[in-house]
Amino acid sequence: MTDMFKTAARSAAQQMREVFPATPLMRNEHLSEKYDADIWLKREDLSPVRSYKLRGAFNAMRKVIPEKSVFVCASAGNHAQGVAFMCSHFGVKGVIFMPVTTPQQKIQKTKMFGGLQVEVRLIGDYFDKTLAAAQQYCVEEGAHFLSPFDDEDVIEGQASVAVEIEEQLGRVPDHILLPVGGGGLSSGVYSYFQNECRYSFVEPEGAPSLAKALAAGAPVDVSPINSFVDGAAVAKVGQRNFARLDRVAESDVIHLAEDRICVTIIEMLNVEGIVLEPAGALSIEALGEVADQIKGKTIVCVASGGNFDFERLPEVKERAQRYSGVKKYFILRMPQRPGALKEFLSILGPDDDICRFEYLKKSARNFGSVLIGIETRSPESFGPFLAQLKDAGFTYTDITNDETLAQFVL
Repeated sequence: MTDMFKTAARSAAQQMREVFPATPLMRNEHLSEKYDADIWLKREDLSPVRSYKLRGAFNAMRKVIPEKSVFVCASAGNHAQGVAFMCSHFGVKGVIFMPVTTPQQKIQKTKMFGGLQVEVRLIGDYFDKTLAAAQQYCVEEGAHFLSPFDDEDVIEGQASVAVEIEEQLGRVPDHILLPVGGGGLSSGVYSYFQNECRYSFVEPEGAPSLAKALAAGAPVDVSPINSFVDGAAVAKVGQRNFARLDRVAESDVIHLAEDRICVTIIEMLNVEGIVLEPAGALSIEALGEVADQIKGKTIVCVASGGNFDFERLPEVKERAQRYSGVKKYFILRMPQRPGALKEFLSILGPDDDICRFEYLKKSARNFGSVLIGIETRSPESFGPFLAQLKDAGFTYTDITNDETLAQFVL
């Protein structure tokens, strides 16, 4: 089975060369030095659609053309763009269903890649309704539905990532870190390399579909999920994908908080000039979880995508600062007397900056509640600041990590 799959994946990779070149496998000096290892990045963010998704779309479509000439998918992101690109390449019709709430940037990119071959239909506020509409269209029109991950041909196509890693590195890496959403990429790479290397499967904390499936022995729906890491925020790992991943050790699955992933996005942008979407940063951020295991070894992180909307940058920076501890928010109870504000300001250190100041209760006679945000250079700066605040008689509540309250006031 393994040999047959390897042969099929290599054949798929070879045929892809007629459409797009292999994505680079690049040694990263910054990460190698940071973790005392030989760390390489498989740059799927440098594919024609800035993600690996066109691989599975190519492989699934080439196997049914010319019998099928109309292809359908439901997606609000990378899968839609991969399908659109391949519809244009093959000269076939594509009907792409997207939620009404899909950002215009993603809609426009899908239309750009598909050109005249693709029609975009916006249906449903939530993905479930979008998917149902796409599948109903396939039944009515006899079109071919392209699953984003739960399809053997898609899995085989995504395994071409492993084919290229082996060819470019000249051997199998010691350890490979893979982002996991529905399981298309991870099941393809795992099926190709099998037990030839170690693995870390990385999921966002808000969508632990593989971990829950392994615990239950079958795919389970983990809704509601946190959709911030949209490229990997999948409520249920695919059936076919899990059939290939069911032997994975639960200890090899890593969960990362959404805010933590933002730290890597900012770091890679500032230090390396690499633009990654949240899912594309998963494997790199997970290096910190396996630092003791990888010293002196050859490691490959699959940077799965770089479709980052820069309108999200302020949010990503905010999340990164809050997670790293250099930015905090407080509800401060401030006496309504002359000099109280000046007294508070005198407590701030030279590296402390007020980034938010808002009275929440302006009618209180003796005290007023103030929402205050403070940004500093080092997390350690907050210790002395809060101690002085307490000594001066100011009372406060730290709401930095209170997600419910933050939704309303931050």
